[in-house]
Parts: sequence; structure tokens; C-alpha cells
Amino acid sequence: MTDLDAFIAGLPKAELHLHIEGSLEPEQMFAFARRNRVDIPFADVEAVRAAYAFSNLQDFLDIYYAGAEVLRTEEDFHDLALAYFRRAAADNVRHAEIFFDPQTHTDRGIPFAVVADGLLAGMARAEAELGVTSKLILCFLRHLDEEAAFATLASAEPWLDRIVGVGLDSSEVGHPPSKFERVFARARDMGLKLCAHAGEEGPPAYVHEALDLLRVDRIDHGNRAMEDEGLIRRLAAEGMTLTVCPLSNLKLCVVHDLTTHPVPEMLRRGLHVTLNSDDPAYFGGYVNDNYRALAKAVGLGRGDLARIARNSFEGSFLGEADKAARLAEVDAYVS
Repeated sequence: MTDLDAFIAGLPKAELHLHIEGSLEPEQMFAFARRNRVDIPFADVEAVRAAYAFSNLQDFLDIYYAGAEVLRTEEDFHDLALAYFRRAAADNVRHAEIFFDPQTHTDRGIPFAVVADGLLAGMARAEAELGVTSKLILCFLRHLDEEAAFATLASAEPWLDRIVGVGLDSSEVGHPPSKFERVFARARDMGLKLCAHAGEEGPPAYVHEALDLLRVDRIDHGNRAMEDEGLIRRLAAEGMTLTVCPLSNLKLCVVHDLTTHPVPEMLRRGLHVTLNSDDPAYFGGYVNDNYRALAKAVGLGRGDLARIARNSFEGSFLGEADKAARLAEVDAYVS
């Protein structure tokens, strides 16, 4: 382990862009399939890993939704969450804000309560046993219509005291943020935080829409904002947090080589960048893998990495006192 690797390993950090269904490792997929007597289209773990060769976002999503078929019970969602938090704790993630896709499950007959209660139980156990705090973000699937999103938001109402916000994910191209303007307005009126995937495969215009129409608190990905000079200046001036996912970008061919990743330019231009793992079981690494791979590829130093870790807490949905406590942990570590 290099000195920089050791620095990354001990650096306190938050993860703000993690799809909990995307932490389903192949071994878990088979274990849950056996437990629930579900047939899956893979002979063994090696066959699953061999299928993880994606050329774009849709290739990944096809397998992602197939994998979700094995998730059936509260126990499954609890175990899935706890397994992620154990890996996160090993990476010194002190706080995580995790996405879940209820429509992926309710559309196949799994009640919302099964999903939410299972995840919340796993989150509570992770905080008690590992000291990792967390918040839950409900994502709308953008390839479905806005009425389906409204129905999902209504189904979530009994849990809204335990759900911090809403997000927007799934197939980006052809499904602009404007499609969901009304449901985001409703969520905002309900007191929820707002974030949206924008500028991963979609154009800079989608980032503008997320800011202007959805009025988001955070942009997930945001890579293609770097194609729009005015947008760069705006994101910097507003202190808008970007939840960037380097290994995901590489795996989905958003970038073709990590050495060309936009994070160094984002930092140079004053953007509020964070590093995250997105769907780590599918994209080859958890949060420290992303820190290490990008640092090696583009030459990030300790100061850059500490800044990114600070950004992760500042951009979180923690209360101000909790943010200050976490930032003090970073300061103490790097001093």
C-alpha cells in the first residue's frame, strides 16, 4: 500500500451517490435466489461477472433490473443494506446517503413496506453496530411516466419522516428532468430534499433543467456540465454539490480513460466535487476504490482528496451540527 493509499484508507468521508440495489454482489444474488427459490439467467458467479461488460447505461440497467428480481423480503433488503454498510465502514465512510428504487420492486408485486422497512432496519443496525449514519433517498425511475412517480410518492407518505429526499435515476437520454417538474414541486412542498441524475449521458441542457425546473439541492454526476462555460460558472457560484462516480463513468464509457476524467478541471474551476461508487457491485469498486483509481490516474494529492472529503460532508443532508462534527474529523485527520 502506498502512502497515498494509506491516506485514503483513513480519510473520513461521506458517500452521497450509492444505489443500494447496485451493491448486490454476485454472491449475494445467488444466495438470495436460493433463499427465495428464484431462477436467474446465470449458471454461476463467474457468469454474472462476465456479463458486467457494458457499453452504455442501458446495457447496465438491463442486468441491474434482472438482478433485483432476487430481492423479495424485508430480510433481503436488510441484509443487502447491512452488507453495503460493512464495506463502507471498512472504507472509513462515516455517513452515507443511499438511493433506492421502489418502482423496481412495487412493479413486480413487492409492497413498498417490505422494501422501506427492510432498508431502514439495515440502516439502523449499521449505525448501532458500525457507527455509520445514513439517510434514505427515494428515486423515481425516469423511463416511467410522471403519474407513476406521483403514485410512488403517495405510497411513501407513511415513511416520509424517515426518507430525507427524492432523486431521479434510470435511463437519462430521452427523459429530461422537465418530465418530472410537477412531482418534484410536490416533493419540495412536502419538505423533502431534491437531487437528480443529470449530465451523465444527457446533455448540459439536462443540468440546466435540474437546476431551473426541478430546483435541486444536488446534482448527481454532472460530467457534461463541463461542456457549458456558463453552467460551470453557475455551479461554482452556487456551490452546487456534484456527486461524481469515476469507476462508473469508466465502466459505462462516459469517459474512455480515467486519465481524461473531468474531476481535476472541476476542482480547478471551483466546483463542489464529491467521489462516490454509484453501483459498486457492477462497476468494480466501492468508494475508496474510486478515490484510489482517480488519484492514481490524474495525480490527485492529499490536499485534493481532503477537499473532496470535506465536500462530501458539506454537500450532505446532515444537520449543521452533525456536518460540523464530521468536518472536524477530517480536519483532525489531515492536520
